[in-house]
Amino acid sequence: MLSKRITVLQESITIAISTLAKRLKEEGKDVLNFGAGEPDFDTPQKIKDEAKKALDDGFTKYTAVEGIAPLLQAIADKLKRENNLTYSPKDIITSNGAKQSLFNLFAAVIDEGDEVIIPAPYWVTYPELARLNGGVVVEPKTDESTEFKLTAEALKKLITPKTKMIVLTSPSNPTGSVYAKDELTAIGDVLKSTNIIVASDEMYEKLVYDGKKFTSAAAISDDMYQRTVTINGLSKSVAMTGWRFGYLASPNKELIKAMNNLQSQSTSNINSITQKAAIVALKGDVDSEIEAMRVEFEKRRNIGAAGFNAIDGLSVLKPDGAFYLFVNISKIEKDSMKFCKELLEKEGVAVVPGVGFGVEGYFRFSFATDEATIQEGINRVAKFIKENYL
Repeated sequence: MLSKRITVLQESITIAISTLAKRLKEEGKDVLNFGAGEPDFDTPQKIKDEAKKALDDGFTKYTAVEGIAPLLQAIADKLKRENNLTYSPKDIITSNGAKQSLFNLFAAVIDEGDEVIIPAPYWVTYPELARLNGGVVVEPKTDESTEFKLTAEALKKLITPKTKMIVLTSPSNPTGSVYAKDELTAIGDVLKSTNIIVASDEMYEKLVYDGKKFTSAAAISDDMYQRTVTINGLSKSVAMTGWRFGYLASPNKELIKAMNNLQSQSTSNINSITQKAAIVALKGDVDSEIEAMRVEFEKRRNIGAAGFNAIDGLSVLKPDGAFYLFVNISKIEKDSMKFCKELLEKEGVAVVPGVGFGVEGYFRFSFATDEATIQEGINRVAKFIKENYL
């Protein structure tokens, strides 16, 4: 009954873990959920007020597939102001979250047998989208020696005549690694004289710590600008997960037209109310609230990293961005699924096994929750390890 293509698609392990945790909680179990990649902060009030105004004004009809003109202009202005990237509104499409932006991109460019380089650890959706569209996933394993970043030297060895795309994520989910400008420049140099597309997922760009600077891949050079599709949204940094707002930008008119055609035949435009509200965030009207959230996330990161590094058998690199800790458990347990399942059952702590991100011997811990909950979660993990491994 099912198509061969759909059977290759696996359920998102992060959603599966969160769903299980919620079910156990509903059954009365004391569960602390560190699995979901969702800020615990509320959407800033100015954004909510704009949404209410849109409702009161009756802005409840269909819009253009790619989004309303003021929104596209706001995105273009933001990319110029903050990322040193020059796009016209016609180079931009808004979608139902960055996940749909990625879906549109993969569907528009990947053919049967095309190779997609996706450095591991990776966000769980990338390889699934490649396989769904007939692509062959190439998974170079990165490790702590390079802060989980793909080096230009490693990339050079992976490129074949079948390579169609490389996915770069900065800051990274699940590791929080941030590519520095010189690292992106080196990668750009390797890609010169190829036709390889760069999918640059920059969803966590505003969540960068210790004074580090974020650099967009497309801003490295004109060559990188031409080959890069910049993907972003407001879910993480502006606490707008449920609003479902993402966007992509590319100077390639043919590609933009193809993706717009695809979206016109699938979901059409995104929620009209969300479009109006998003303009407020993109114009910088809530930058102070965004910065306050970033500062709080940095405090939580410090608490979480110190706590896990104090547990015998565990270690974690302090991430430069995002709101995850990618905790190394390989000294005590190689099977991350077994570890996470038993941790949830015995101590009521939900974390995501590293195997879901393409790397064994780790788990992902989201610190997008309050400090007391983070500390209690760490205490329970320590108790679990002491009673089951030491």
